[in-house]
Amino acid sequence: MTTSDHFAEQRRKLANDFHRPTYHFTSPSNWMNDPNGVIQWGGKYHLFYQYNPNGAFWGTMHWGHAVSDDLIRWVDLPIALAPTPDSPDESGCFSGCAVNNGGVPTIIYTGTRGEHNEQQTQCVAISHDGLLTWEKYPNNPVLSEIPIEAGSTHDFRDPFVWREGDTWYMLLASRIVGVGGTVFLYQSVDLLHWDYMHPLLTGSRDKNGDVWECPNLFALDNKWVLIVSGKGRSVPPTVFYFIGEYADHRFKVEVEGVLDYGCFYAPLTMIDNQQRRLLFGWLVERRSVEAQKTAGWAGAHSLPRVLSLRDGRLNMEPAPELNRLRGELSDFTNIPLSYTNKVVNVQGAALDVIAEFEASGVVGLVLACAPDGSEQTRISYDPEGQQLLVTRGQSGSSDGVDLSPNMATHVLFPNESLQLRILLDGSIVEIIANGRTSLCSRIYPTHAASQGIRVFGHGTLKRLSIWQMCAISQE
Repeated sequence: MTTSDHFAEQRRKLANDFHRPTYHFTSPSNWMNDPNGVIQWGGKYHLFYQYNPNGAFWGTMHWGHAVSDDLIRWVDLPIALAPTPDSPDESGCFSGCAVNNGGVPTIIYTGTRGEHNEQQTQCVAISHDGLLTWEKYPNNPVLSEIPIEAGSTHDFRDPFVWREGDTWYMLLASRIVGVGGTVFLYQSVDLLHWDYMHPLLTGSRDKNGDVWECPNLFALDNKWVLIVSGKGRSVPPTVFYFIGEYADHRFKVEVEGVLDYGCFYAPLTMIDNQQRRLLFGWLVERRSVEAQKTAGWAGAHSLPRVLSLRDGRLNMEPAPELNRLRGELSDFTNIPLSYTNKVVNVQGAALDVIAEFEASGVVGLVLACAPDGSEQTRISYDPEGQQLLVTRGQSGSSDGVDLSPNMATHVLFPNESLQLRILLDGSIVEIIANGRTSLCSRIYPTHAASQGIRVFGHGTLKRLSIWQMCAISQE
């Protein structure tokens, strides 16, 4: 059986799981997490990702690989990187990026050794056949020494590399013990020999987490943006962004914010041939490891988002290519609301929803609703408290599922209506409010028939557009 046949068979076996997304990318089976090495090559989009071929649980990290002509429909390719025994990546091939090095596709990634992946070093691999197979640099690792500023830490990973003139630069995510997460800046002329420069930015462990992961630094609309994923004892896993000036290899923060308040983590960006800055993220499961193993899969990726700056904040919208998957449209306008639930005559578990409210009080929608209302996921906005909330207490009743609410601060400008873009896909709920506040959730309804939609609140539902979404199945 060929690799493609094997992956196709794995996808067929999981096709009837109504929690599994149909238009978001997920691995053929088993565990996946961080997007890696996203790059456009020969006109095609290549997506690599952290992958465990041994089961639906974290461990033994490989690099999975998929390719797309349109950024939406993906074709599985063979595993790109796998741990090599008695080598710097014998315990795992952790996250990293891909660059074009003078016409040679090159991956820079973190290799790990040790029972707990405590030895983290930076490695290189290249491809000579259009990104299908990869040859590891024989003298890996290319960087192993952790800067003295870090203190006693083993966190030293997730390289992000870009070029300025004839020089390569790299950010590595780490921490300064007792202070907070940090990113260290390096430079190189050949991607193989790296010189340490200085910490580019260090956060506060109480505000931004003890350790940072998966950095991104890029120019956007005449400013520079740094994105990091932070976590720690006092900070749940959260993606932060910083906007400012980057000059003389120093970064001065002018604005900072939260990229997502929910289960979106470890994003990676790329610039495509349309000069768009695209962002991909990992949508973390919210169910137990045992539930994941029983399902046979875990993890999915967000839809790619196009980033921009507006009013001094980071904005994001799903890539417009997503519209090609839209099917039947149901459109409603100017529905008066008096808080009582109104049933919308639309059903679905794979939907693209645009809703616009003029809110005089709390307003919102109910999705994944059972016919009798016993199961439902409630999305609400409180204009007085300026809070966007996903209530999951009735989202399902399975053991080992997190039913706690997700909430985000969302401030409307004067005379601005509430605009929600909601991407519902099986167990995935991606929400982007007014193009600038992201709140992603996972839900696990008990019944496949929980597909109803209701609206509620005080005010007016100015517009509600609901598209049935087509699957991106490779079958």
